[in-house]
Amino acid sequence: MDDFTDLEADLRRLRPVAPSEALATRVERALAEAPSTIPSAGILPRRKTFRLNWLALGLGLSGATAFLFLARTNVERAPQKQPTMAASSPAASANTIQRGEALVPYGFTRVVYQTRDEGLLFPRNGDQPVRRRRAHSRETLQWKDSRTGASLRVSYPTEEVEIIPVSGQ
Repeated sequence: MDDFTDLEADLRRLRPVAPSEALATRVERALAEAPSTIPSAGILPRRKTFRLNWLALGLGLSGATAFLFLARTNVERAPQKQPTMAASSPAASANTIQRGEALVPYGFTRVVYQTRDEGLLFPRNGDQPVRRRRAHSRETLQWKDSRTGASLRVSYPTEEVEIIPVSGQ
């Protein structure tokens, strides 16, 4: 504690030194020779004419155009076609109703649950190698009774194996 007390006492006794006559003379001379206009801390005056930055304008317009092309909404879309069965045609449906049969096919959906690539296979007969892909899905057929409005839906699982020839060239 004594060390800090001595240090504080030394600091209290310190007094600033008076400036020399040479320094005072130089300051007076510099003030007398100072320009009449004083620069304002690096702030430049505004330009009175408007200048267009063509590069920024071009980049901004091209960016806006690209955004509109990517984000545009297509209002002229064709109506979505309902998936139909290969066996049902409008003529066949009309004939079926005229003969008195009630159920008319009206829908088919296929949902693929898993697709697996089983890699390369080399046939024993020496032919070129093939790649085998397996897809598991569920197919649903729907029929509707045109007279009563009742519907029938049948779902069944399917497995599709696809063999793709692989060329080594």
